[in-house]
Amino acid sequence: MRRRLPCISWFPSGKVNSVKRPFSSNNGVALVLVLWILAFLSVLVGEFCLAMRTEVNITTNFKEETLSYYYAKAGVNLATHRLLYGGIFPDSVEADEEIREEEAVEWHPGSRIPPISFGEGSIEIEIENESGKININYADSGLLRMMLNPFDLDEKDRDIIVDSILDWRDADDLFRLNGAESEYYGSLVHPYGAKNGLFDSVEELLFVRGVTPEIFYGGLREMVTIYPVGELSPDHPNVQPPVNASRININAAPSRVLDALPEMTDDLVLSILEYRAERPFQSITQLASIVGNDVYGGIVRYVSTDLASYYTIRSTGMMAGSPARRGVEAIIEIDGTSKSKYHIIEWLDNVTSWPEMPEGHIDFSG
Repeated sequence: MRRRLPCISWFPSGKVNSVKRPFSSNNGVALVLVLWILAFLSVLVGEFCLAMRTEVNITTNFKEETLSYYYAKAGVNLATHRLLYGGIFPDSVEADEEIREEEAVEWHPGSRIPPISFGEGSIEIEIENESGKININYADSGLLRMMLNPFDLDEKDRDIIVDSILDWRDADDLFRLNGAESEYYGSLVHPYGAKNGLFDSVEELLFVRGVTPEIFYGGLREMVTIYPVGELSPDHPNVQPPVNASRININAAPSRVLDALPEMTDDLVLSILEYRAERPFQSITQLASIVGNDVYGGIVRYVSTDLASYYTIRSTGMMAGSPARRGVEAIIEIDGTSKSKYHIIEWLDNVTSWPEMPEGHIDFSG
């Protein structure tokens, strides 16, 4: 058997050197290069998978938010239908007895309606009657002063706000003792004139002297309204105030408004809310048994049981097993004489709660 001898070369020095194979030193470089290519492809595949997963999540979220939004709109339609045909508002169209039988939930203003199953999710609905809030266009000085009870204000600041609201909405340029007219507002860093007319929105209060963003967004916004609106008198150009504009409906008043009533305590507010959750007050005299004669005597001039034809409906749509929530808020007027039986006065999208004070808000009131 012949053995193959390694290839050697003889040099004059007598040393023997082995001959290296061509390109043998490049094998390691090729392996490293292949590993880098595989790592690069792995990164590309990972990024592609992440991008696809992100696209799927975005599409799913968009679908769920869109469905939640239309569920919320359906909630507004459902609440409007109950207001029209459930016999809630006295001057609405004739009540549908079938609705009364199939719905055990009381849909009267101020009630807490349990979540309603709808489609692939559910709807939460709140109904408020604007008669439960303070109408800043027609409230007298006493009601305006009472409105500020929940806020930590001294008498001077309270006088400034009350007189300035009255000056803002009256037709003249004569300011009250603690009020403000165009002369004052024109001297501010951002000058403007007094309205000398009725408020067109509750946000307009931010322009009134003394009403700071902290007060407005800290609770005042929930307590006030500009509805119902008055009617133009054929014999006089001024707007005639609606009936009981200087009173609040005890059945529809939010807890903040109830808390502003004289001598009212947290326990008494809770008692009123619990009582009307089961059955609305039929007359003001029923309040005496809830709050006591002393408190009743102090609040009777501020309250009534008269409903307005204006309702605020807040509806939130939700998907089962999803964090998606979309809300809408609508102010509607029930009008049994019109063809549609109601009118949408205001509509706000993406509302689930009262908004907090916006960042960078400018205090125009001075």
